[in-house]
Amino acid sequence: MIELKRIDNEQDLKAAFAIRERVFVQEQKVPGDAEYDQHEPTAHHYLATYDSMPCGAARWRKTENGVKLERFAVLPEYRNKNVGAKVLQAVLEDVQAEQPQQKIYLHAQLPAVNFYKRHGFETEGDLFTECDIQHYKMTYKG
Repeated sequence: MIELKRIDNEQDLKAAFAIRERVFVQEQKVPGDAEYDQHEPTAHHYLATYDSMPCGAARWRKTENGVKLERFAVLPEYRNKNVGAKVLQAVLEDVQAEQPQQKIYLHAQLPAVNFYKRHGFETEGDLFTECDIQHYKMTYKG
């Protein structure tokens, strides 16, 4: 059973940060100071659980270019169990309800591009590198 909730307490935020730490900093070798930024206090954070175990995280924030989806992470042992799709679907529903008519975009790591394409995103522009990881900017087309 996959559940997703918008984080509203410190305990859930710590669980989401622990997931991000494991996926981005430990697994993908993203520097810790690049993973956590000045947007943490104002972004809208999410925590996914699978059979009550924390397993996924995400956030979104308003930018001058629209709404940016960020920090989508699923622990390795929960991948290919539909967790990422449930997280993305719930976040998109929230953003569309709270920020109607806003452009929605993200920076997708190269291996995740096809996942986002299956969920209504299209690549925009050229391949670029962030934290030594190749990305494409992708925009939600619905």
